[in-house]
Amino acid sequence: MNVLVINCGSSSIKFQLYNMPGEILLAAGKAEQSGEVDFDFRFKFQKNSIKRTKKAYSYFEVLNEFITELVNPENECINSISEIGVVGHRLIHGGEMGTECSEITPGLIAFMKLSISLAPLHYPANLEGIKSVTELLPGVLQLGVFDTAFHQTIPPKAFLYGISKEWYQKHKIRKYGFHGTSHKFVSQRACELAGLALNNSKIISCHLGSGCSVAAIKNGKSIDTSMGMTPVEGLVMGTRSGDIDAGVLIYLHENFNKSVKEIQEIVNKEGGLLGLSNVSGDYRDVLESAKTGNSDSQTALDVFHYRIKKYIGAYIAVLGGLDALVFTGGIGENSCDARDAICKEFEFMGIELSKELNEKCIGGEAIVNSINSPIKIIVVPTNEELMIAREVYALQK
Repeated sequence: MNVLVINCGSSSIKFQLYNMPGEILLAAGKAEQSGEVDFDFRFKFQKNSIKRTKKAYSYFEVLNEFITELVNPENECINSISEIGVVGHRLIHGGEMGTECSEITPGLIAFMKLSISLAPLHYPANLEGIKSVTELLPGVLQLGVFDTAFHQTIPPKAFLYGISKEWYQKHKIRKYGFHGTSHKFVSQRACELAGLALNNSKIISCHLGSGCSVAAIKNGKSIDTSMGMTPVEGLVMGTRSGDIDAGVLIYLHENFNKSVKEIQEIVNKEGGLLGLSNVSGDYRDVLESAKTGNSDSQTALDVFHYRIKKYIGAYIAVLGGLDALVFTGGIGENSCDARDAICKEFEFMGIELSKELNEKCIGGEAIVNSINSPIKIIVVPTNEELMIAREVYALQK
């Protein structure tokens, strides 16, 4: 069975076509913003690669272009769209109901529309992806894997907020966590690389990209994570504020007449590395700026790294120890500077990088701890699409 996996984000779309159950990658692609109006397209097939830059962009146009290339004889991929057996989507927020792979029905779409305020950067993109597939591949079965599902094992002591419990009982206001598919994949793969038994392991997974989160994973199950009811809570991110005193939001409203919409913009799109550096929400740009002497950029990086270190320390206590610290996501996989800054001063807890191995690791799998480090430090490129393909196929077979 050929499984097409689509991952629609706020500024990018990733897609992969797998032949299951052999997990043979037939095609992969990505379209992401590279400036105000430009979008880079990259398609890779078993015998061909394509790179393009275009000015216009819509989810429909990107998916249409990818599907057109899938059946292009020059790419020797598939002969007809009828060979796509099922489409799997990454969905951002499943609440307490989204615990497993689910068929995308009108009822589920209605739930997603009602949940846009919980993930304003992501759910509109998810909905556009589903709508585009419905038009481009009429009749094909569409399934969704929720980003929150892996974190449904978090206990009440970790997911409840310190407000009246009635808000949880009646309205399900609680921590849900995100990046679950990524944390699940990299924790499993890290154990394979390090020779650890997943069902007898203590893992901290750091997913660091435009969005960032840390998860505490014990015996293969999530027991806490930094993101909350929405993807804003937790770490400082590209443009998201992360943890912030709720009183600050009230203060902004009462003293500066900021509306709910304006506050959404402040914490989702104007905060994080962008807000602190006033340079960019891209870690690479901020790092480059800091290296040229920009003190605001250096402060932004210091805050970014500090918040991650704080969560790692807390989760070592929650886990009662640690077997492996895992880095993934665009920053976690590719920035030796970020990994070095985060691991510094953790030597007393047994977390010690190898400078040489760390600097050699750019974008691939690697164990980068020093020979004297009792705790493994592992870099694992995330593959949410493969994990989604596995879950979609498991539901179909």
